[in-house]
Amino acid sequence: MAAAGPVAETDRHISIDAVRGFAVLGILLMNIVGMGMPAFAYVDPTYAGGSTGADLWTWAVNNVLTDGKMRALFTMLFGASAVLIADRAEGQSPGPAATHYRRMLWLFVIGMLHAYFLWWGDILVTYSLAGLVIFPFRKLSWRVQIGIGVAILGLLLVVNLWEAAQLIAMHAAATAPGASPEAVKAWQDASQLVAPSAQLGQTEIAGHRGGFLDALRVRAMASRLIQMYLMPTSEIPEAIGQMFVGMALFRTGFFTLKWSSRAYATMIGVGYLLAVPATAALAWMIWRSGFEPLTINRLEDWQQVTRPLVGLAHASVLLLIVRSGAAQAVVNRLAAAGRMAFSNYLGTSIITALVFDGYGLGLYGRLSRFQELIVVLGVWVFILAWSKPWLARFHYGPFEWIWRSLVRWKPQPFVRGRKAVAPAAA
Repeated sequence: MAAAGPVAETDRHISIDAVRGFAVLGILLMNIVGMGMPAFAYVDPTYAGGSTGADLWTWAVNNVLTDGKMRALFTMLFGASAVLIADRAEGQSPGPAATHYRRMLWLFVIGMLHAYFLWWGDILVTYSLAGLVIFPFRKLSWRVQIGIGVAILGLLLVVNLWEAAQLIAMHAAATAPGASPEAVKAWQDASQLVAPSAQLGQTEIAGHRGGFLDALRVRAMASRLIQMYLMPTSEIPEAIGQMFVGMALFRTGFFTLKWSSRAYATMIGVGYLLAVPATAALAWMIWRSGFEPLTINRLEDWQQVTRPLVGLAHASVLLLIVRSGAAQAVVNRLAAAGRMAFSNYLGTSIITALVFDGYGLGLYGRLSRFQELIVVLGVWVFILAWSKPWLARFHYGPFEWIWRSLVRWKPQPFVRGRKAVAPAAA
């Protein structure tokens, strides 16, 4: 997801584009749950979507391999892109700072429209606000950047675990014999964040199955809750930490194939042999608890440690494939999807809104977790099918072009000349 002036084809890194394309596809595996079911189903499969059989396995595999992992990878790539775009803007007008802050301004505006009109789980607003913080630190050494990133993520883990302990203490106080009315009321208020009422889910279903304004009302309700409670205390700090790590990894050449094959293999080993089993153990404990809300809340916090590691293991596998020259047709399709990540991210929300909401096919709350994978597959096919032919005819994806034009405050070149439309490799 990037926006600056026109970039020559030879200046692009196919490795970055391919990893970004992979991430934008993978992030839908989890987003689809919140797009087609009540919001809390994203956290608790017993709330909606099914928690047995194929639905349980869908939750389990996603929890271990994709939940938070693709978002972490996407966020690290955003940090890497901030450095890359700033470097390219050196000596140009607007310069690096003006380009970056204009990007963040318009990303915030587009993100707010996206959150309230299409998808309450929008990540663009979070990125725009986190992006304001990281820019002044882009020229620090990679060791300092990764140290800051890890420190922020570590502090966030400590805070989240402390909050989880506080919730457990509040529940114990509220359920103890002779509990005071104040203790009961405090738990009732706090529990809405970890165990919302079934009525709230029914309200979401009714709204999304209604007309456009009905869907807008329930989507606005969810967006406000996210932006008021989760974004300041969890989403923005996590994004800042992961962006610092992404900047550091870009400086070391991780995303541009400058690591040795042995280094990538080490990252794969850390991710798949250590982080994946640890995540699977946490998922097993959540399942064994019967998806008890306080257990989910506490153990999901511990998964913050493994998410970036699994995401980077996924990326390392793809980067080795890119380096080897294998599966070139697939890599080219992923790279095209990555070059249009902004359009594909927003386009996915448009498609799923028309699939699930009442002003479209009205399938909201009607598909199980496993059945939603059919929608995911359809969107993947669309993204991989349209991105490459589109870029053969146009310089940018449609939303990338809008973003770039807003940043520079004038329309950017869009349609390619005739010579650029020559057939390319599949």
